[in-house]
Amino acid sequence: MKRDDRRQSILDALVRDGAVQLDELAERFGVSKMTIHRDLDDLETEGLLRKIRGGATIEPGSQFESDFRFRQLQGHDLKERMARAALEWVEPGMTVMVNDGSTASVLGSLLPEKRPLTVITNNDAVMEALKAEPGMTVIALGGRYSAKYNAWIGRVTEGALATLRADLAFISTPAAGDGRAYHMDDDITRAKRGMMDAAAQSVLLINHLRFDRTALHVLADFSEFAAVITDAEPSEAARAQIEATGAALKVAKSG
Repeated sequence: MKRDDRRQSILDALVRDGAVQLDELAERFGVSKMTIHRDLDDLETEGLLRKIRGGATIEPGSQFESDFRFRQLQGHDLKERMARAALEWVEPGMTVMVNDGSTASVLGSLLPEKRPLTVITNNDAVMEALKAEPGMTVIALGGRYSAKYNAWIGRVTEGALATLRADLAFISTPAAGDGRAYHMDDDITRAKRGMMDAAAQSVLLINHLRFDRTALHVLADFSEFAAVITDAEPSEAARAQIEATGAALKVAKSG
């Protein structure tokens, strides 16, 4: 198997399983462990995975979030449940901000159900989904494009946000613990923070597996959100931290 084909197979396995083991990969492809090490090193340099002892993962760490292309392929049903719950906060005529992220992109695709709306976003998938929809006014935040997050970030993005105001901001996060939401990327954190500062209310979207974690940058305290939406019951500690702030907790269960 050619190198590029082998590396694509590694990425496919990561999307399917979330993690891979070095020994198993070497045996599967009939190559040395050193060859797999080099493959994983190169893919890590590209920001596509995070090396761990004995293998690699696309699960987030304190300084790592997986590529948007991976996240977009995972857990669509639970993301749609969360997006449906978030949609209950939206009323026709509102101005709504939607941040980066795969769950946010699912929410963006549902927003026409509440038209007419004005949607301010740095999420390229949301821009693409809404740009031709009647009754939807899209304000696309420019800036520097990040393929990893499929989003527009940086000073231009932040400058535009400083001149805008919205009724509601939907903010997603890969980590929350100790009563706070976190993110591992500074540019992404500042863009999210800019949306929160520009909105009358903010709603946090978070997978329940991302509770009880921290990341490099503090985004906001739970107290700054009107509601926290997740896909399954969080831990008792996380629930207590949310309830102590007065924020509403919404668990978007299946069925």
